[in-house]
Amino acid sequence: MTCTPAQRRYNRRIIVLSIIYAAILLPVCWVFVRHLASGPLAYALGVAPALPVSGFFAVIGLYFVEETDEYLRMLMARQVIVASGLAMTVATFWGFLENFGLVPHLVAYAWPIVWFAGLGVGALVNKLIDRSAA
Repeated sequence: MTCTPAQRRYNRRIIVLSIIYAAILLPVCWVFVRHLASGPLAYALGVAPALPVSGFFAVIGLYFVEETDEYLRMLMARQVIVASGLAMTVATFWGFLENFGLVPHLVAYAWPIVWFAGLGVGALVNKLIDRSAA
């Protein structure tokens, strides 16, 4: 299947942001493991890896704006809905279990990771629905 221009831009943007994320995260971890940052610098470095991750969400929004094929937009919308439902459900269950001392604390940046995994689940849902319709 050939990619639409919007899909090519989406893929290119995600790859660039992924490279930027790795380029930021690795040195930031190195600095913090060695306790080389404090004060405002530590806060700036602490949020730096979140910037490209936030960019991923913006790229998905841009895809919705730029994709002219309504069916492809619907498929992405379904993936986003599945991802959001999965991440929010897992976060809710985990939050209650954590509140009652039944599971350990989970860092907040785990929830976007669950959400991104949910995009994969959403892609699988799309594939299964497409197969059943054929």
